[in-house]
Amino acid sequence: MVLDAQPVAIMSKVLILSDGRMGHLNQSLAFVKYLDLSYEVVPVKFKHTSYKALSYLLDKAGIYTETLFEVDLKKTYDMVVGTGSATSYATKVIAKKMHAKSVSMMLPRGYRYNFDIIFAQSHDHPPKKTNIIEIPANFSTVEPQGLYEAKKKSIGIVIGGDNKIFTLSKEKLKAQLDTIVKTYPDHEVAVTTSPRTSQEIEALVASYAFDYEVLFSKNPINPIPDFLDQCETVFITGDSTSMISEAVSYGMSNVVVLPLMSQKENKFTRFTQRLEKEGYLHIFDGTIKDKNKKIDFKNYMKEISLLNGRL
Repeated sequence: MVLDAQPVAIMSKVLILSDGRMGHLNQSLAFVKYLDLSYEVVPVKFKHTSYKALSYLLDKAGIYTETLFEVDLKKTYDMVVGTGSATSYATKVIAKKMHAKSVSMMLPRGYRYNFDIIFAQSHDHPPKKTNIIEIPANFSTVEPQGLYEAKKKSIGIVIGGDNKIFTLSKEKLKAQLDTIVKTYPDHEVAVTTSPRTSQEIEALVASYAFDYEVLFSKNPINPIPDFLDQCETVFITGDSTSMISEAVSYGMSNVVVLPLMSQKENKFTRFTQRLEKEGYLHIFDGTIKDKNKKIDFKNYMKEISLLNGRL
């Protein structure tokens, strides 16, 4: 059912619980912005590392207590939204206490799926339940900041770094960059690194003397929205579902994912492979293909009804 103005107006403020990870927070923010509701962001964390494991047990037993986590609340809310496992238990506890609606922006593995609404990414293979809405990527909103202005036809390159699954190889990245530069001799090339990018990789980037360059360790800004707004094609390393989700949900840029080395099949590769299969992007294999199909997250708002008690 499509949201209409009347039920939305009944809602007052939304509480967004943040675990300190920007990729998680941005998903919650995107959801609330699509609903056009006022909100407040409040940090939450378990009081002890062992309490997270305990929260799984208490949730299975239907026991909800504020004693496990730290959060500073001074008012009540109509909706509590969280993204990531570090917010899941607190989202339930606070929502129950305030008689508010509970929303999880990711499949809360390890916890019972008894939220009012769960948005679950397809690569997590969510179960078919009435309160679970399957989405192809992370909820995203993109707002260009005017940090980059293309002076002619341009391409953008977004470089991440190592994580617990992937290794960003200097040699492999250099080969990828060489192919990109050779393919687009007449284009302006704009590049940015990220908080995870190593000094070795940033040194490699600097050696190319690209037309526009952001080395995050020296200049911590985010020109990615401007790349998506202006560049003909945007290349993104495959370590961040957040960056890729933004790219396949905004603008007209073609999206090409630069694959990284990993030891085994994982949710990141499942994520990009599924998006490639559905035509949203191309995974670089030595060739470059134009793929610019976009996800309209507003369409998923139509699956929410404020009138039947779900939200």
